[in-house]
Amino acid sequence: MSGPTTRVLALLELLQANTRLSGHEIATRLHVDRRTVRRYITVLETLGVPVMTEQGRYGGYSLIPGYKLPPLMFNDEETLAIVLGLLAARQLGLDDAAPAISSVEAKLERVMPEGLKRRVRSISETTRIVLPQSQARYDDKSLLVLTNGVQQERRVSLVYQASDREPLPREIDPYGLVFRRGRWYIGGYCHLRKALRTFRLDRISKVTLCPEVFTRPRDFDAAKHLTDSLNNLPGNSAVSVLIHCQPEEVVDFLGFHPCSVDMFREVENGLLMETQTDSIDWFARWLAMMPVDFTVLAPQSLKDALLDQSRRLERIAQSE
Repeated sequence: MSGPTTRVLALLELLQANTRLSGHEIATRLHVDRRTVRRYITVLETLGVPVMTEQGRYGGYSLIPGYKLPPLMFNDEETLAIVLGLLAARQLGLDDAAPAISSVEAKLERVMPEGLKRRVRSISETTRIVLPQSQARYDDKSLLVLTNGVQQERRVSLVYQASDREPLPREIDPYGLVFRRGRWYIGGYCHLRKALRTFRLDRISKVTLCPEVFTRPRDFDAAKHLTDSLNNLPGNSAVSVLIHCQPEEVVDFLGFHPCSVDMFREVENGLLMETQTDSIDWFARWLAMMPVDFTVLAPQSLKDALLDQSRRLERIAQSE
């Protein structure tokens, strides 16, 4: 723990969560000696917290029954973190997110002092977070079941509708969830395919927890697995483009800061973009709209597609 103030607050939380704790138990949990525990108890009493002290072999410390915590107090950094988290949660594509978030905000306001309420409202009203948007909508219940499966390390059964295929029932061991570019994904072991797989949540239905349990690999990184899965889709072509600009120059075009995603890397001559595409023609059209110069490093088919684009535009420009 970082200091006495943090430990005093931790002591208050311990007393709230337990009927009675001995001085030895508190000292062990806070990693302090029993003399320091008595000093922390005195601090709580000075703050108006009604701590009961019982002597003897079975004695200890407890709070007077019915005591409620005083209003929540957050510093500026904590307040900003809470508000930004709630603002971001509104954009995660969840059907019932808005009522739930409003409920959280209302509950927080009920236990916040007036000054903190004004600070939170000010940040909420003047701050906006723009995340990549998707047309896909998600069932909160499915996401909750999958989250429970990840947390409890329990297998889940579901029906998955892959692109241009019939829906298939599957059982997976869910290892982790990722929100990327406007979509939710779940990564884990698929018992149908006998391998690690990634599934889009907007293609999932009928999710239920199974009694079977599993052990998640300690080194599993859901975000890295998703990136690898997307890059290795059959038919994808590796693309490497050097963009001759500073990262800030393409923020408006991309809709996000390029250094915030793993497909861009700042290099000496600008930005290096390395990604995959399943349509070279589409990628060429997208590049042609870029407001800055660039050099295609690979593949040759992308250079050819851009040349075709320029010839087509030249014909259009010269036509009467």
